[in-house]
Amino acid sequence: MRISTTISRTLMVIAVVSGATSPATAASAVVRSGDTIQLGDSVFRLDGIDAPEVDQLCIDDHADSWNCGVEAREQLTRLIGGRSVRCDDLGPDKPLKTRRIGICTVDGDKMSLNQQVARAGFAVSADPAAKYRGKDDIAAARETLSGLWKGCFVAPGEFRTDKKDGVLLGASCRADRDREIRAALFPDAPAMPPGCSIKGKFAVRARVTGNIGIYHLQGCPSYPATTEPDRWFCSEDDARAAGFRRAFNCRAPKGK
Repeated sequence: MRISTTISRTLMVIAVVSGATSPATAASAVVRSGDTIQLGDSVFRLDGIDAPEVDQLCIDDHADSWNCGVEAREQLTRLIGGRSVRCDDLGPDKPLKTRRIGICTVDGDKMSLNQQVARAGFAVSADPAAKYRGKDDIAAARETLSGLWKGCFVAPGEFRTDKKDGVLLGASCRADRDREIRAALFPDAPAMPPGCSIKGKFAVRARVTGNIGIYHLQGCPSYPATTEPDRWFCSEDDARAAGFRRAFNCRAPKGK
């Protein structure tokens, strides 16, 4: 009995030290963006991929601007199809410690949502150290011109940092229309996506607190004055994950 107990305790210590994943209970999912879902009180970002932000614009194969961020969110919603989702918890997300990294699977599916989103062409590769390494699936989507790849876009990470001179991706990027394409991908006054009313502005003064911008909530004195936001966010968590802080004239909502 003592030997058995010692072995059992040793295995528990090894599991903790090795950072073994802990599966989350299957639950109904609320889709927050093309690579982020909420299960109960836990928010998971899909490991290994980076999908467009909800307010991000892309160019389609007819040279027209379209809200690829909203479409990516809808794509993930369709993949889930109202079924329960289970996520293996891989630990906290670096940009936002309250958010988790996960490999998530819909009940009844053999392929993870991470892989399905990559194969559908609605994401680029994220952290090279990710457990799910989607390079092959993303390369296949690029080869078949699936999803984003049939048009022209910038990587979500470059969109988040307002890198207007970043690399253009996709089959429809034209060197002779470079200036027009970049103007469409980074409009001066982007339209508000459905359900995303928080305004974000890039600001040098925000760097004092380690941020790249400031966000304004409805009801804040600064909200009406922010007539041309650079970004739109659906939640404060989304804004904080993107590197924005709340405007100092905004009172914290109850419970925050």
